[in-house]
Amino acid sequence: MSTRIGFRLSLAYLALYAFPFPLDLLPLGNLLATHWADFWRALVPWVGEHVLRLSYKIAVFSNGSGDTTFGYVKILCYIVLAIVAATVWSFVDRERQSYAQCYRWVQLYVRILLGATLLSYGAAKVIPTQMPAPPLSWLLTTYGDSAPMSLLWTFMGASKTYEIVTGLMEMLAGALLFVPQLATMGALVSAAITAHIFLLNVSYDVPVKILSFHLLLMSSWLLLPETNRLVNIFILNRDVKGQAIPPFFQRKRLDTPMFVAQLLLGVYFIVASLNSSYRVAKNIGFLAPKPPLYGIWIVDEFSVNNEASAQPDDPMRWQRVIVDNNRVIVFQSVSGRWHRFVQQTDVQRKTITLWRRQSWLEKDKGQEMHISFDRLPADVITLDGKLDGRQIHAKLHHVVEPQFLLNTRGFHWINEYPFNGYDE
Repeated sequence: MSTRIGFRLSLAYLALYAFPFPLDLLPLGNLLATHWADFWRALVPWVGEHVLRLSYKIAVFSNGSGDTTFGYVKILCYIVLAIVAATVWSFVDRERQSYAQCYRWVQLYVRILLGATLLSYGAAKVIPTQMPAPPLSWLLTTYGDSAPMSLLWTFMGASKTYEIVTGLMEMLAGALLFVPQLATMGALVSAAITAHIFLLNVSYDVPVKILSFHLLLMSSWLLLPETNRLVNIFILNRDVKGQAIPPFFQRKRLDTPMFVAQLLLGVYFIVASLNSSYRVAKNIGFLAPKPPLYGIWIVDEFSVNNEASAQPDDPMRWQRVIVDNNRVIVFQSVSGRWHRFVQQTDVQRKTITLWRRQSWLEKDKGQEMHISFDRLPADVITLDGKLDGRQIHAKLHHVVEPQFLLNTRGFHWINEYPFNGYDE
């Protein structure tokens, strides 16, 4: 009885959590996904206000952080709805003794969902786009001022070898899940990987804890039927007989096309994931050309609302402007504070369009800011425009990028003494 109830509950919850995958991959799937997202954007704030009586309104939706109040309240809604659905299902279908065939299809769905997700994240590390090499602004930030998440990203991105191998392991786990005979091995590798990812997310305050925890749950769920066999092998050191894979269909000849379909689907997700990561790398990543204003710029003159800063330590004054890539520009005040903006440079019009990251994620075009630039001889530029409602004028000169130890130390088989950069 408890097993049947658990299956009903997990299936109801999975249906809510994973929908509309994989329908969102089909034509018009984006429209379905949009309507599904709009439904929750309407329901979750209502639950937060009228049911949970939160002291603030839920106004932040999916934006790169999966651990928003919206995300947690939505999970709570899933749990409540899943309990209701499982209760009704148990009452209506109380005579059924087994869901063996249904379980096979649900297991297949979980394997595909988990495998596709691992392949996607793995490809973003095999072609390093998720955690790129540390940008200039991060290299110029002290350890003490680094956000924990930035520190993790720097650690991963500083070594392409480590990042690529990590991605290959994720892709290996994902690929194994598409092969029925190797699915248990895939689930084992996936469980180890997702447990590590979840631990990193918790330890370094990465806002993907909800997703990584669900990936770990899926991996564990796939391993539940194999618990006894795994205990016998790894703990009790007992022999285990091979286990036949139950057929999907009564007509066994239909299982061969089913097997081939799983393999082809796995190949599709591998190719699609690598292609997606390649396009990101080519457009905004390490394969993209450097932006026209790339580098570190020292501020020589600076004024706000046509009034020059009276004091050199005025916190309103900039000391540096850093253009990391085609998407980010950073202004550093003399107080040391960093101000990061999403940017788009138009070389022909000599303009830089800026967005605060939040307004850019929410596609709030009303928060656009525009700065004109004029490049003078000898790597000198002037910036004029409005930034956060203030009229800015600045004159800057370009400096040569420092030789950072993190980028230049390299690899050594032989180290006569530990080299940690502290005893120079």
